[in-house]
Amino acid sequence: MGIEKLKIQKNQFDINLKFYFILKYLLKAGLNEKDIKKIIEIYSLNKGLFFKNALLSSMNDLYGTSKSGLKKKDFLTDILDLFETDLDSELFIFGLKLIAIKPLLLQEAKTRDLLDTSKLPTLNPLSLAYDKITLFSPYSTRVSGALLSLIFFDKLENQDTVFISSDTTEFLKELSKDAIALKKIGVEPNQIFMLMFSESINQSIISDSGSNYEDRILSVLMVIGIDKDKILKIHDKDDISTEFDFFFELDGKTYGIGAKRTLRERYKQFIKTAQMTKIDIMIEITLGIDLTEEKVKAIRNHNVFLFISDEIYSSNKYLQNISGVYSSKDLTLQTLKTLL
Repeated sequence: MGIEKLKIQKNQFDINLKFYFILKYLLKAGLNEKDIKKIIEIYSLNKGLFFKNALLSSMNDLYGTSKSGLKKKDFLTDILDLFETDLDSELFIFGLKLIAIKPLLLQEAKTRDLLDTSKLPTLNPLSLAYDKITLFSPYSTRVSGALLSLIFFDKLENQDTVFISSDTTEFLKELSKDAIALKKIGVEPNQIFMLMFSESINQSIISDSGSNYEDRILSVLMVIGIDKDKILKIHDKDDISTEFDFFFELDGKTYGIGAKRTLRERYKQFIKTAQMTKIDIMIEITLGIDLTEEKVKAIRNHNVFLFISDEIYSSNKYLQNISGVYSSKDLTLQTLKTLL
């Protein structure tokens, strides 16, 4: 059974491409609230292609010769050079209004991630709950942004303008009219705005949000009393292929710790090293989500100690019955000193 070819009409493609270009260059121009208000004022007095000439002739007075001013003039001029019909002016002003509302949507998108992140101080850094928040954090704002954009434009198209403060109602009513009118001629405001909006989100958040697993273990070791300056990251002297993420001495004994969220097959290297190394205590710290009873017994048979997230430890009776396997909650100075 054949699949009917997907086809985008040329005129629809062209108008959405131009709209995206306008949004991108408006964003690059770095316009502030005052700039946006002034441009809209010029538009209100000069409709259609007259607006283009009016804005061009006003640029020197508006932006001067500063670095930021020249940047604004360059990007705005690039946009105005594309103007061919009165519709281009409408796309420009609609895009300008979306740029004005973008910071509000961006802040709203960030709030979802902030709510989750605010829970971290109450959680054990080596727990699954903590790991889930830090693992999802880079994606949380992006997903929130995509869903908020969808909701925002759905409300605009349904002329629902009471979802933000009353002060912005009139602004949103005009934006709603623009969105409805432009959609009738093939502009897809939500999809094109989302392209630009997602890029803004990516630039505004740290791609590797949240501390990584090793950072979290280091913080726990410091909290229980291990001097940070005495913790090293080294390769084993007897098996150079193994790197200890944390190596330190405590009460005359040497400790080598491997830290991995998931072990996969990497635990086998640690077992090999355990047969060769002169380090007194070898420890694997992991979440435990991919552990099996067979893996655990293989690790313990070579006297490598295991610390795993409390959620996994508490929900698996076999782990509690195997000597040398501990919950991450038990990673304390006293426990370390009792390991033999």
